[in-house]
Amino acid sequence: MAAPSLVPEDEPAVAVDVLVEADGWSALPEAEAIAIRAVEAALTACGEDVPLPCEVSVTLTDDARIRVLNRDWRDKDKPTNVLSFPQPDLPEGVDAPQPLGDIIVALETLEAEASDEGKTPGNHLAHLVVHGTLHLMGYDHIEDDEAEEMEALERQVLAGLGIDDPYALPQD
Repeated sequence: MAAPSLVPEDEPAVAVDVLVEADGWSALPEAEAIAIRAVEAALTACGEDVPLPCEVSVTLTDDARIRVLNRDWRDKDKPTNVLSFPQPDLPEGVDAPQPLGDIIVALETLEAEASDEGKTPGNHLAHLVVHGTLHLMGYDHIEDDEAEEMEALERQVLAGLGIDDPYALPQD
């Protein structure tokens, strides 16, 4: 006999909450849907490592807000494209979805990078959210071998979303 599911049938195994806190995101009206698809695709690629049910929060903000977060949490007083804040595991016996953490994306940095790299803002958003989700799952890119593993998984996830390799060098 199969164990009963902890997830009620009317609730998704992965809940993605997207908060748009900067007005400029209205220029990319599909941003919320892109973020949700990117989180779901990245978690699917992580397979059995994902604690189900779980929750991920994505905040679409601006450079001013992410600069404050980057300064306060990473001692880097400048904007960045994406930040991830993993959450600790719930205590044993707590019957609730596991919060995996928060992903924060800055609009102006995303737009500038997309323009510089010849990418659409939507595709770059997907990449940054996939990248942030993998950080929530414990992936990192500090060491070369870790970076190669993380980038390979990003390429795989993005290819599944129909997005070209974000690390490919531009063609001359």
